[in-house]
Amino acid sequence: MIKVCGMREADNIRAVEQLGVDWLGFIFAPRSPRYVSTPPAYLPTRAKRVGVFVDADISDILQHVRAYRLDLIQLHGHETPDDLRALASALGSVRSGSATAPATPPRLIKALSVATRDDVASYRPYEGLADYFLFDTKTPLHGGSGRQFDWSVLSAYDGQTPFLLSGGIGPDDADRVRAFRHPRCVGLDLNSRFETAPALKDTAALRAFLHALHPQE
Repeated sequence: MIKVCGMREADNIRAVEQLGVDWLGFIFAPRSPRYVSTPPAYLPTRAKRVGVFVDADISDILQHVRAYRLDLIQLHGHETPDDLRALASALGSVRSGSATAPATPPRLIKALSVATRDDVASYRPYEGLADYFLFDTKTPLHGGSGRQFDWSVLSAYDGQTPFLLSGGIGPDDADRVRAFRHPRCVGLDLNSRFETAPALKDTAALRAFLHALHPQE
């Protein structure tokens, strides 16, 4: 599974979706250089829509769920387990009778910042609350740093929740990705190292990477 995050420009969204990626991410954190302030003229019709939030109010998340018909919600800040429980409850009430709500419940992704094996253990309070984890590089920023962490520390992950590998994956990393093995890893999150400018993805680089990742296809 491939998620391309940090989308904003309509033509770019369409072009990246046509590459066959599975999820497209839209960042709704105002401090991000990839912040999406208004809905683009084109939103994906095949790829799943992921809304990325950093310590956002539930009301703000629900507003974006309706406006963008989000399939997944990625929480990339310091959200607590109680925050996830409250959000899941609020999403249930939205889905119960709103014509503008997604047809199926938005799934929850909890991003976790990792540098060491000890950091990996931060997943435990969220087990059973998130549908996916996303392991990203531990930095002062909330993602998009372009920096990688030592993927070998993920051998310490013994949870049951599937996860996405993130953190500075770039065009030259296909062999390294193919060599990575973990039974719970279900996909990749690609962002800043595939950009020509913030929120503008290099479709040629993405196409080449996807081909290198799956050369038989």
